[in-house]
Amino acid sequence: MNIIALQKALPEGSVALIVSEVNRFYFTEFEASDGYLLVGKTGAKFITDSRYIEAATAESVDCIVELSEVGDEFYAQLFDTIDEFGGKKILFEASRLSIAEGERFKARFKDYELDFSATLDKLIDEQRMIKSEKEYEKLLGAQKIAEQALLDTLPLIKPGVKERDVAAELDYRMRKLGALGVSFDTIAVAGENSSKPHGVPGDYAIKNGDFITIDYGAIYKGYHSDTTRTFAVGSVSEEQKKVYNIVLSAQLAGVDALKAGLPARDADAVCRDIIKAAGYGEFFGHSTGHGVGVEIHELPNLSSRAAAEVILNIGHVVTVEPGIYLPGKFGVRIEDMLMITEDGARNFCSLPKELIVL
Repeated sequence: MNIIALQKALPEGSVALIVSEVNRFYFTEFEASDGYLLVGKTGAKFITDSRYIEAATAESVDCIVELSEVGDEFYAQLFDTIDEFGGKKILFEASRLSIAEGERFKARFKDYELDFSATLDKLIDEQRMIKSEKEYEKLLGAQKIAEQALLDTLPLIKPGVKERDVAAELDYRMRKLGALGVSFDTIAVAGENSSKPHGVPGDYAIKNGDFITIDYGAIYKGYHSDTTRTFAVGSVSEEQKKVYNIVLSAQLAGVDALKAGLPARDADAVCRDIIKAAGYGEFFGHSTGHGVGVEIHELPNLSSRAAAEVILNIGHVVTVEPGIYLPGKFGVRIEDMLMITEDGARNFCSLPKELIVL
């Protein structure tokens, strides 16, 4: 269906040449490190090498699969397909094309008009932002794997355990439960390290009274999940409780505010204003959220820097993840992933949010 939607959106007389791995997967539903996907109004063809041809033929959707030629014959193969689709102008993924690749195409495609503007990027971004129910199920599958893995890992978190061991255990359990991989390098940072929003798990041994922030996700059928929870270990101070509850209030308000028609910058402001009013505005430096799908960071972004015309729509999948980070002390972040619906938002996450002391 994704290829068909792109075909409808393409300008007359144009053919999209998709070379990035992530967009090839999005349209064909087949993951490969090599290949060229050509999409025109009248057809679509995925050209790939002998390593993938059998699997691609069986698994790719809404396109013809063809074994790639080599050398000059390969370019002749591309030209024949473009001509077959009635292409006069070739649209490229400008944001994903290197300068060297662009120059190579310019040297070879002299008989066509080449469009290296953002035309194709915008078409793909607009399409990818709106998730279908099929995509929702894949995202939900990723979330379920991630949640079970965390629940299985929590009993292992105790004083003396190293951050890197928590991260490794969580990654292992996600893969055991069926994840194709992890959405990004798992963050499991404790004590003073938890004040670093994207801290790297190391040899720090968790202590009684620490906060540990875990930000992680699973990949399932090519789609990512993204969740963050902060836990206390052994005991918790009054300051920790105060900061945690401010972040929780901001996160709950941000989730409740999500709806179609809400400007992305306003979604950010809901969370940010609560944290500012509590006196911690300077300690919340990142955006409130981002889109998620076949990549861990997609559009739209819930950010104070988002353009006024960026509006949440039905089918958008976004995170809501405010945080407070006190250097030299601790940090707190709480994150859910949600899909915008006709009457608000559907939360993928079922993990509890109240402060849990492990």
